[in-house]
Amino acid sequence: MQKYLTIKQLTQAVKGTITPRMVRHYHTLGLLSPAVRSTSNYRLYTRSDVQRLQRIVALKQQGFQLSHIRKLLETDADASPDALMGALQQQYLSVTQQIVRLRQTALALEGLLGRDLSCQAVQAGALAQMRLLQAENEGGLEELEQVWDSWDAVAHSHPEAFGESLQHLLPDLSDRSEIEVDLLSKLVLACGDCSLLPFVKLSKTAIQSAREALKNQCQIVADVPPVFAALDNTRLAHLGTSITTLIDDPHINAAAEAEQEFWHEREWFEKLLKLEKGCILVVGYAPSVLMAVCEAIANGQLQPALVIGMPIGFSHSPVAKRRLVRSGVPYITTVGTFGGGLLAAVALNALVESLIEKPNCHCHLK
Repeated sequence: MQKYLTIKQLTQAVKGTITPRMVRHYHTLGLLSPAVRSTSNYRLYTRSDVQRLQRIVALKQQGFQLSHIRKLLETDADASPDALMGALQQQYLSVTQQIVRLRQTALALEGLLGRDLSCQAVQAGALAQMRLLQAENEGGLEELEQVWDSWDAVAHSHPEAFGESLQHLLPDLSDRSEIEVDLLSKLVLACGDCSLLPFVKLSKTAIQSAREALKNQCQIVADVPPVFAALDNTRLAHLGTSITTLIDDPHINAAAEAEQEFWHEREWFEKLLKLEKGCILVVGYAPSVLMAVCEAIANGQLQPALVIGMPIGFSHSPVAKRRLVRSGVPYITTVGTFGGGLLAAVALNALVESLIEKPNCHCHLK
C-alpha cells in the first residue's frame, strides 16, 4: 500500500526553506501536479512528489527562475541531449533579452544619476523638461534629444568627478570597511558596470592577509604577462615586493592562449609548486591555472597569503572560482563568468595603494 505524506511532511522531507505556502504556489504555477486528496480534502503526496520538489528547490538554488524550471521539468526525461540543450539555449536567449532590456533601463538611469555636481547644476531643469515631454509622438522625441544635448554640453566644461557619480550609483556600503569600499569602487570604475558589485566576493581575512603579506615584501605572481603589465609595478617596488609571471611567455595575449599553454606545458605547473609561501597570486586569464592553484592548496603544496582569482571563461572559470571559495585560503574573486586580467590587477593595485596611503588603518578588522 502506497504511503502518503501531508504537505507539512512533504516540506520536512525536502528540508531547506521550503514552506507549505510555497508548495501551494508551485501547484498554482503548474510546477507540481494536482495532489491526491484525503477524505478530509487535505493534499496528499508520494515519494515522486518529494523527488520533484527536491529538483525544483535545487534548480532554484542554482539561479533558475520558476518559469524556466517548469519548462525544464516539462522536457521529456527520455529526450536526447540535443533536445535538452536546445531547450536550455532558448531559455538562455530569453534571459539575455531580458537582461538587455533591463540594461537599457539601467543606462538611462545612470545617465541621470551618474552626473557629478557640476553637471547636476542643470539637472533639475532638465528633469522638469522631461516630465513635460509628450514622447509618444515624433515631436516629443525631438524635444527629448534636445534636452539630452543641452545636458551633455555641460560635460565639455570640466573633467568627470568619478567619486561624485558613484555616490548616486553604488548601493549602501556602510557595513563595509573603508578599504573594501575603495576596492569595490575601483573595480566598478575598471569595468564601468555597477552591477558587478554583488558578484565580487572577498573572504573575511582577504584584506588583512594581503596587507600583512605586502608589508612582509611577499612574492607577487601574475598568471600571464598582460596581467603582470597591468600591475602597479612602481608602488609594488616601493613596498619591496618581488613580481614574477607564472606563464612567462611574451606571446600570450588571450585567455584561450593562456589556457592551452598551461594545459600542455608541464613546466608551468612545476613552477607553480615552487612559489614562495605567503605569496599573492593574481589570476586573471587562465581557468586551469586557478584550478591547479586550488589543487596544490588542497594537497598542501602551496600556501599563498591571498589568491585573487578572476579568470575568464564560461565553463571552467565558474568551477575554479567555487573551488577557490572552498579552499580555505584568503581570496578575492568574482562569481560566475565575470572577471578578466584588468579586474584582477585592479584588485591588487587597490590594496597596494590603500596600504601605502593608509598603513595604519585597521577599519577592515571591525
